[in-house]
Amino acid sequence: MASTLAACGGGDSSGSGDVTLKLVAADYGDKPDNNSKKYWMKVIRAFESKNAGIKVDVTVLPWTEVDKRLAQMVREGQAPDLAQIGAYADYAAAGKLYSADQLLSIPTQSDFISSVSAAGDLHRVQYGLPFVSSTRLLFYNEDLFAKAGVTKAPESWADLQSAATKLKAAGVKIPFGLPFGPEEPQAETMMWMLSAGGGYTDRTGAYTIDSPENIKAFEWLRDELVGKGLTGPGDPARTNRQQVFDAFTRGEVGMLNGHPTLMRQADARDIKYKMAPLPGVDGKAEVTMGVADWMMGFKANGRREQIGRFLDFIYHKENVLDFTRRYDMLPVTTSASQAMRNDGDEKKLWPFLEQLQYAQFYPADKTSWARVTKTLKEKIGSTVKKGGDPASVLGELQREAEATDNADG
Repeated sequence: MASTLAACGGGDSSGSGDVTLKLVAADYGDKPDNNSKKYWMKVIRAFESKNAGIKVDVTVLPWTEVDKRLAQMVREGQAPDLAQIGAYADYAAAGKLYSADQLLSIPTQSDFISSVSAAGDLHRVQYGLPFVSSTRLLFYNEDLFAKAGVTKAPESWADLQSAATKLKAAGVKIPFGLPFGPEEPQAETMMWMLSAGGGYTDRTGAYTIDSPENIKAFEWLRDELVGKGLTGPGDPARTNRQQVFDAFTRGEVGMLNGHPTLMRQADARDIKYKMAPLPGVDGKAEVTMGVADWMMGFKANGRREQIGRFLDFIYHKENVLDFTRRYDMLPVTTSASQAMRNDGDEKKLWPFLEQLQYAQFYPADKTSWARVTKTLKEKIGSTVKKGGDPASVLGELQREAEATDNADG
């Protein structure tokens, strides 16, 4: 792998006249036999068979390493031609990326789902190409609901608290799983902000972290869920998402917010569960959270035409569906989404797919977002502790976000 990375940014294959595109991609697999490299090698073989003169060399790295390694490669002048990771804004702002219209054919670009592709814009120009997406729903354990006498999924915060209270009385260990630990608290945070009618930013893209709606959400969590012992014996500030997912698959959690991967984990343990839209203040939340990962094309090696041909190929409907089916993710193109809606074997993903058109995404177009997320991971859990001060913590995050945003221009 070291030699492969060292070669990134090098010239064409010697002697043949071929162009060799370098691709760095994240690994979505959770065990060796479903490593993402298997997908990429299949796609690359098919592409190379139809595109004489273009080779593709892929390096697949774990999520814990891929961002850092890519940043190092770019910093050392060894940028790949393509990268598929979780963020694009820093590279776009630095002028290192091709825009979507420089790379993609019109049919490919117009096939993106608009709510997803809009999150790839920087200053109204699309640089981040959505690669895969997911949304969030409320999961609940049918057997535990029946045991507690809860007859339907909660639609409002009051319903959720009532159901959690009954689950606790029935002896359920964790009535509602609330993960604000360091793994991914920015996701749980955004879901509660949205369910309160707030969010990280407003329609103009300005940060609104300390809005009244957001403060209200964390005061309610502090007082009405955590404060009343409805989130189990653990400290939400030290509880990671995968910990509550694991507890759900052991039958210890009544409810939690989850993404499609939880279905596979729960099915493997024969947990009976259902899903519902996220509860909101007075009824079902109007929007849910969406997450997208991104593909980008680097200018460094000047291979715009070849990069574009490869991207047009990987965004073919069949290739998009192949990836999403492997990892229980959602497609980012209209053609693949429609095919998924028509496929009865994909029925479990339909509720997530329906939410995608209403989803809001992280402010991934902001170069400040990575630094805001780092501080949020350190501090957001304190808001729901006894004596926690959501207004103070969210205000601090807001000030840092604005200062970083202004410094970035």
